[in-house]
Amino acid sequence: MSQPSVAVFERYATDYDAWYESPIGRGAYRSEVRALAPLLAECPRPWLEIGVGSGRFAQALAVEFGVDPAPTPLRMAAGRGVHTVQAVGERLPFRDRSFGGVLLVATLCFVEDPLAVLREAYRILRPEGGLVLGEIPAKSPWGAEYQEKGRQGDPFFSMARFYDRQELEALLRKAGFEIVAYRSTLFQPPDAPAIEEEEPRPGFHPEAGFVGLLARPAASESRS
Repeated sequence: MSQPSVAVFERYATDYDAWYESPIGRGAYRSEVRALAPLLAECPRPWLEIGVGSGRFAQALAVEFGVDPAPTPLRMAAGRGVHTVQAVGERLPFRDRSFGGVLLVATLCFVEDPLAVLREAYRILRPEGGLVLGEIPAKSPWGAEYQEKGRQGDPFFSMARFYDRQELEALLRKAGFEIVAYRSTLFQPPDAPAIEEEEPRPGFHPEAGFVGLLARPAASESRS
């Protein structure tokens, strides 16, 4: 995560966490958790979340460990029962093949070097492990809404860089991963006054505001 991003998440940590209890945030969050849970369940333990933030997703998904560069969100995550370490995703303080599952939720859009983060995830994963990403596709209605908010000066989204499906898959291939499955959710419009919890759909749907994906180290990649 870039230094400006760290400063913003540190300054607005309470506001960011409170969004998950808002009429929009509550339903969106629960829908996203439902999209991610079956994908993460395909990964052996232990699990690590990169960009754990305040620990909302780690707590809901029973992820044991989390890293983040911002101290205040880390304290929130620790309060939710997550074992936390202050670190950036580009330089993880863990040995090779330490984890069976690695989770990133709306994290790649804020990091300085997404390929470096994915390569670090590859390094710390066991050969039979899995990487689970939760992303807001750039070309979805939600991606368009957030990019417009960024242009209008929103402190979070003005720093975000969203990816479309082709860009994301290219990054994963370069990092040594192959995609196993997608799950999509948030088919309601982002300008709705409230979001209802949704049943995620299997596969990638361009109109979905949030997609979860499971990727594994490619069989052709050397793990020496």
